[in-house]
Amino acid sequence: MSTLLIKNARNIVTMDGERNVYPGGSLYAEGQRIVAIGYDLPYDKADAVIDAGGKIVYPGMINTHHHLYQNLTRNIPFAQQCGLFDWLLTLYEVWRQLRPEDVYVSAAVGIGELLKSGCTTTSDHFYCFPNGVSGELIDEEIRAAQELGIRFYPTRGSMSLGRSGGGLPPDEVCQDERTILTDTRRVIERYHDADRFSMLRIGVAPCSPFSVTTDLLRESAALARSYGVRMHTHLAETEDEERFCIGRFGLRPLDYMEKHGWIGDDVWFAHGIWFDDGEIARLGHHRCGIAHCPTSNMKLSSGTMPLAKMLKAGVRVGLGVDGSASNDDSNMLLETKIAHLVHRLTDGPTAPGAEDFLKIATVGSARVLGWEDAIGSLEPGKAADLFIIDASKLEFAGALFDDAALPVLTGLSQTVDTTIVGGRIVVMDGALVGVDERKLAESAQAAADRLLGEATFRTKIDYRARRNALSM
Repeated sequence: MSTLLIKNARNIVTMDGERNVYPGGSLYAEGQRIVAIGYDLPYDKADAVIDAGGKIVYPGMINTHHHLYQNLTRNIPFAQQCGLFDWLLTLYEVWRQLRPEDVYVSAAVGIGELLKSGCTTTSDHFYCFPNGVSGELIDEEIRAAQELGIRFYPTRGSMSLGRSGGGLPPDEVCQDERTILTDTRRVIERYHDADRFSMLRIGVAPCSPFSVTTDLLRESAALARSYGVRMHTHLAETEDEERFCIGRFGLRPLDYMEKHGWIGDDVWFAHGIWFDDGEIARLGHHRCGIAHCPTSNMKLSSGTMPLAKMLKAGVRVGLGVDGSASNDDSNMLLETKIAHLVHRLTDGPTAPGAEDFLKIATVGSARVLGWEDAIGSLEPGKAADLFIIDASKLEFAGALFDDAALPVLTGLSQTVDTTIVGGRIVVMDGALVGVDERKLAESAQAAADRLLGEATFRTKIDYRARRNALSM
């Protein structure tokens, strides 16, 4: 069992129940588990020793919503001036060109960015399975996560309601229900590890009310609960979605999902912008989770999640960067800062403070994933998942007054000094350990160029050009 000692830190910000901090403190871990935090620890040797003088230690951040495959389709000019539905219609044409090697390299890029911004656990929602391509695409994301060393919570997504059936996506990126459910069982049985310190858990995640059939929703909920795994989907992201559900099903989105088993403490939704007060109360009563994705919500003009009402109602709220095609980034520290700023704008001085948003991105996100017994805070008995920033850097000068708020408010580079997952160092001196970042970046850009080239050839649309109209 490997051991880790972090000593003489400028501060250790724990985010435990009392929000304890340890100026000048040390941390010792054996294997994945933290053994002790504090002063004068009876440990002076370890397999890995980090002298953290002048540095601050924080619990690893937890990303509750992502689409890692989208890292190859960010900053596409033709998709920039769109709302959600038009944005999806544009990008479906590119995503239908995905190959297994694209999924792997895209996931590696996104995970690398997350690790370098202090994220130690990420979920992912993979739902795009082009016709004629291997169905085992989520396996490529898992391979990338295992190689880079992040704690991973992928969800096997799906789309079964294609355009021919009245759904939004083209039929070419949808699968039939039997194929979806069979592969979901395969992924759970092969990969899901319910151990407290697991590095890999699996969830079940039909994409959205406008891209899956009612039968698939019901069957997916039953399958997930038969295996004891969690459930995830997009919900209440836009007013278009609300109109779709009322027009097609005669129900608001949450009513529709609840009717088919999608409510409870094993469910978390992405976005949750357009819930009314009664629905927020129901979400809190059932202890549902919400992945708050402020950057994506602003970019797609979707709206602002009613965070204060959610927290007051007891809804579990975590933070998510969302897919890079609607964020153009996979940076958890930057997402935390943006969340803080947007709610200062909308809610004024009563909005949660910077330290509160650090808690949402750590403890809150752990609760959303049902993993608060092992991750989210630095405490003896929990996982040694953490990041360290060097407070002597220029971008922190003149700001060393509140260490808990520091990484949320300052440091525009948003790159941490060190990231540790389960006691293993995966980022050192701001760089990924054991990864040729330049080579990875070149491979990803080549894959992205090929995707846009193939989509342009197929559709005769120049995706590199700026869009002059919102209709396809």
